[in-house]
Amino acid sequence: MFRNCHNERDERDIRAVLHGMARGFGRHGGGHDGPGGGGRFGRRGGGGRVFASGDLRLVLLALVAERPRHGYELIKDIEELFGGAYAPSPGSVYPSLTFLEEIGQVTAAASEGSKKLYTITEEGLAYLAENKNLVDAVRTRMGMVARSMAGQRAPEAIAHAMDTLRTALHLHSHGWDAEEADRVRKILEQAALDIEAGKKKD
Repeated sequence: MFRNCHNERDERDIRAVLHGMARGFGRHGGGHDGPGGGGRFGRRGGGGRVFASGDLRLVLLALVAERPRHGYELIKDIEELFGGAYAPSPGSVYPSLTFLEEIGQVTAAASEGSKKLYTITEEGLAYLAENKNLVDAVRTRMGMVARSMAGQRAPEAIAHAMDTLRTALHLHSHGWDAEEADRVRKILEQAALDIEAGKKKD
């Protein structure tokens, strides 16, 4: 199911990241109704969902913002971002692109026969600017999954810290009203971004 997992802890940590993508980011990503959930882990369809509703659309929009792309090219680019461990299905990507076109965030022009070339619009750029933190968060999680799938196991001290975090969340004694949940979410997402930013500075 999960490639290159060294032991049960590695697989558990990967599942924790995926769970965060589905719950923490999914409540905010995309912000639209419509298609865009996006496929499952493993090239043969095993495992849990990678993108929650709206997440895949946001990733597609961010990639098209870099340069115009064809649908198949977007599938391959996302696969590369996951280190080859995951590729979204055409059945999730193309309906998501159609939806983005319908709401005016991308345009689609005929290219190379029946292929369509997708280009971001001003509306799409504005939406990305408004949701930059969410785009950064999901890309950070994607990178974490890719490294885990590549067998880059965290040191024992980091694994212990992750266990401590899971325990703290499990034993949280203040209750989970909307304000508290949002406070903790921001702490966790900022920690993930800080870890990734520190790596880039090295």
